Amino acid sequence: MRVLVLNCGSSSVKFAVIDTVTKEALSSGLVENIGVDGHIKAKGPVGKIDVHFNCPTHAEAVAEMQKFLLEQKLIDSIEAVGHRVVHGGKYIKAAPVTKEVIDYLRSIILFAPLHEGAHATGMEVAKKFFPTLPQLAVFDTAFHQTMPRKAFLYGIPYKYYQELQIRRYGFHGTSHRFVSAETARILGKNPEDLNLITAHLGNGSSCSAIKAGKCVDTTMGFTPLDGLVMGTRSGSLDPAILFFLNKKLGFDIDRLDRLVNKESGLLGLSGLSNDMRTITQKAAEGHEGAQIALEVFCYKLAREIGGITMALPSLDALVFTGGIGENSAVVREKALENLAIFGFKIDKQRNLESGKNSGHIISTGGSRPLAMVVPTNEELLIALDTEEYAKSIKK
Repeated sequence: MRVLVLNCGSSSVKFAVIDTVTKEALSSGLVENIGVDGHIKAKGPVGKIDVHFNCPTHAEAVAEMQKFLLEQKLIDSIEAVGHRVVHGGKYIKAAPVTKEVIDYLRSIILFAPLHEGAHATGMEVAKKFFPTLPQLAVFDTAFHQTMPRKAFLYGIPYKYYQELQIRRYGFHGTSHRFVSAETARILGKNPEDLNLITAHLGNGSSCSAIKAGKCVDTTMGFTPLDGLVMGTRSGSLDPAILFFLNKKLGFDIDRLDRLVNKESGLLGLSGLSNDMRTITQKAAEGHEGAQIALEVFCYKLAREIGGITMALPSLDALVFTGGIGENSAVVREKALENLAIFGFKIDKQRNLESGKNSGHIISTGGSRPLAMVVPTNEELLIALDTEEYAKSIKK
């Protein structure tokens, strides 16, 4: 089956047409700057496109995407549409796109202000452009809904969970789910027979403890701000720091929001960049800010991994994935050095060779637990979920 996978952001639409038989992307692209000067950059079997166009709303973005897919001779072969959704709130599994789902996403906009409204709008537009196709919403948070109460509750009055649903939700669930299943395949094991820590590391980063194929703890929380140090996000910090900055410097809520979400993390620590490639290069050249950022990132990563590992009865493997996890040998090595208490022994040559197109064990032969690199493919998992749903309604 050929599935169109859509990821609608506040000012962008990322898309891919996935062939679920070959598991390959036949076409992929990004429409950005919605509301300003629209820009589409995409590739397909016939060719590529990189042009600017008038794009005041998501409707024009989807229309331009549809036009491109028509030129690529793909539009008529698409049989279903899968939507990536950052926050699913009450939903514990993927759900067909309905008015009820769209209205619910709008009701929880405060859970993910930059995403939920865009997801809802994107679904409405996609329903208009592809009215006859089955469409499925796949939620990043769904995979984490197997966490026990002791893991997802915060130490604040219980009534705020009951009345406002304030709890740890977790994110990157599609990636964690894909990678844990792929790890089992690589090792020739059933997912039910493995206990894993998956580390999705990119501009946004999170780790999950996965017991017998199910999430039992994760580092991101009520929002994607919690947990690890990230590209521009602070990760976990003492909330009293925000009170202090409010009283000492007069920072209001919007200023504090910008500080912890846009000005912190690698960017804030280094004073240089939010890109780990730049950080590692400059750190090697002696840039002190880059060295500090790299040191803190890798230590906090190890600290969070250590914390959630206690949710598992044992640990079979630590699996790195995501842009940084798959491509930064430096980060993997430094993180494993900080995790020496677990018995990790890195094979430096394997670590250097491992990368985007392979699923490698990077620990030394015979050492346990394993350390691995397994490339993620969130679009493929969304496509497979959508295919399963589409086939189920045809029966």
